[in-house]
Amino acid sequence: MIEQATVTISGGALSQLKSLLEKEANPEVGLRVFVSGGGCSGLQYGMAFDDMRRPEDITIEQDGEQMIVDDFSAPYIRGSEIDYVDSLMGAGFTVHNPNAVSSCSCGHSFDAGDDASTAQGCGCGH
Repeated sequence: MIEQATVTISGGALSQLKSLLEKEANPEVGLRVFVSGGGCSGLQYGMAFDDMRRPEDITIEQDGEQMIVDDFSAPYIRGSEIDYVDSLMGAGFTVHNPNAVSSCSCGHSFDAGDDASTAQGCGCGH
């Protein structure tokens, strides 16, 4: 299924993604964006390059690049923007998520309002 607005990617992140995907030399590879249980705030973000698609996956195309979101993760990250930050703490992709009611200071973990029981103390080390 191809969808246009589940997540978007900023211009800076798109440039970084294009550069990284060029090295993969596989036109089927896209950036899989997902959430999983755990992390300091109850849910945590994950990203990986992936060339496999399942029927229930949502594929988002932006400027010729693909992002893949599984059906479990989609409601948690709908409306989010993937950005690329380069700071003293390091460089990498990050997610700006309007669905997060709170997040850990590391920016890799968030609470969507219904997972507070799984939250742990903030020990990101970032």
